[in-house]
Amino acid sequence: MIEGDPLRRVLYVDLTKKIFYIKDRKDLFEKWLGGVGVGIQLLLEECPPGIDPFSPENPIIFTVGPLNGLFPVASKTIATFKSPHTGNLGESHAGGRSAIAIRMAGYGGIVIKGKSEKPVYIVVDGDKVYFRDASALWGMSTFATGRVIRENERGAGFRTIMRIGKAGEELITYSSVTTETYRHFGRLGLGAVFGSKKLKAVVVVGKRQLPVSSGREYRILYDKIFKLVVESPAMRKYHELGTPENVIPLNKIGALPIKNLKEASSSEAENISGERILRDYLGRRIACSHCPTGCIHIAALREPYKDEPYFYKTSMISYDYEPIYALGTMLGIFDPEGFLKLLDEVEKIGMDAMSTGVILAWATEAFEKKLISKEETMGLELKWGDYETYIFAVRNILKGENEFYRALRRGVEYASSIYGGKEFAMAMGGNEMPGYHTGPGCHIGALVGSRHGHLDNAGYSIDQDMLKKNRILSPEELGAAILKEEGWRQILSSLVLCFFARGIYTPEIVSETLRVSGFELSPAELQELGEKIHKEKYKFKLKEGFSFEDLRIPERIFQTKSALGEISKEYMMKTIEYIKKKLV
Repeated sequence: MIEGDPLRRVLYVDLTKKIFYIKDRKDLFEKWLGGVGVGIQLLLEECPPGIDPFSPENPIIFTVGPLNGLFPVASKTIATFKSPHTGNLGESHAGGRSAIAIRMAGYGGIVIKGKSEKPVYIVVDGDKVYFRDASALWGMSTFATGRVIRENERGAGFRTIMRIGKAGEELITYSSVTTETYRHFGRLGLGAVFGSKKLKAVVVVGKRQLPVSSGREYRILYDKIFKLVVESPAMRKYHELGTPENVIPLNKIGALPIKNLKEASSSEAENISGERILRDYLGRRIACSHCPTGCIHIAALREPYKDEPYFYKTSMISYDYEPIYALGTMLGIFDPEGFLKLLDEVEKIGMDAMSTGVILAWATEAFEKKLISKEETMGLELKWGDYETYIFAVRNILKGENEFYRALRRGVEYASSIYGGKEFAMAMGGNEMPGYHTGPGCHIGALVGSRHGHLDNAGYSIDQDMLKKNRILSPEELGAAILKEEGWRQILSSLVLCFFARGIYTPEIVSETLRVSGFELSPAELQELGEKIHKEKYKFKLKEGFSFEDLRIPERIFQTKSALGEISKEYMMKTIEYIKKKLV
């Protein structure tokens, strides 16, 4: 590392005692780079084995990496914690300004433990930490909380505001943390861990400069990468349409989950595609800090006031492929305005969009099959495409007034264990499925992924490659491909880079950027380190009770034809067995 690089510093905050201290953790950053590499080590250090995720001792750990603040598209922060949703490893990534703010505040990591007696938010301003009373903020939406804090915390510096809504306060296990209004630590329930600590928000303000080993070499390399980013056709796609560009291609190949994956394509899909929403609703594009791409698409939804026909309310709603899948196609909603209204409701209260949509899809099918009735739904008739009823259902989940909605607060794995319908309860490793039915790779990838998310190892991408080449890999070949990609993604997550730029940040370019940042690692050494980090994550998972033998594969996966045809259970089990032998 470069002498004096603040990346090595870790801030420890105790919410119970209202104290903080700083440690030099050069030992961790020199060995594990940063981001998820350091995050998992801090989690292994700070999280007692077998602890309740809502215990004050469950740490919230934010980590950044050596490229944050230095190079384009190095814009992510990693959060690690024990997930209240799965009872195992919680790992969530978010863009926005958080990574640059933490880096410029002078830290590579922030560890938060304990529990406040009353609602609180903390302000990290360089070497100082302030504990603010958040009693007046408790109960506010994510949007209102951000507005109030921005008014209260004026001053110079580069700032991020990471906060929860009512869902986190209510300990809904798939609650998210919103940062900069339109980005989220979405999956696995970080928001509920915030809520369990009575922590409404974390504000970080940074003013530092960051060192490089050679100013001239840095400028040349920065310009080279910047040019690759702005001229890349792949990055241009993210700017023009964003991830919603996926809707039409996935629908065309029969890989788009429809109505709880009863189907994998629909003639109505174009109505909710990226092209349609962009044409009729796009309000603006924005970007994460230090990223020229501008992939964040914001829809402007104009609605007339009920009794004032000449006055309109305009809501600005960030949309991506995953919410379109989960709160759109998965629920049979193909009306873009209906989808945007439902998404806005979920965002305001701070629930993960993917989990919410998959849970509502299971509940709809359970209602169809008479596993539940209006007695459980409190009078709601759940049916595909009825976004207004789904909005009421989301509000009922938040209130949790009966046993059924309290079950839905804990996810589809738990709810189906109470009411039945496990065969169509679409969860992987306890976490609701991502939006792909491309073939066996996407589902195996989500099942064995270190955090059971679609971005772990891009199994869906391997499926599509098999489709293009018209060649099905053997179980061993598929397992090896998944492991190799997941290993490399641990490096990207340690730097910390946005995965959208993975085609630009090749092992060779990453090695060059690290040299400027004070690290000497060859492409081969990077791949080896990524595989080590992957195994370290499994060390935590196994310690907390993860078992390959306990993995449940929803039967629906085998019933609905994928882009690669019918999926074989035997093939999936052989692939999972191969991966198990390599990891355990």
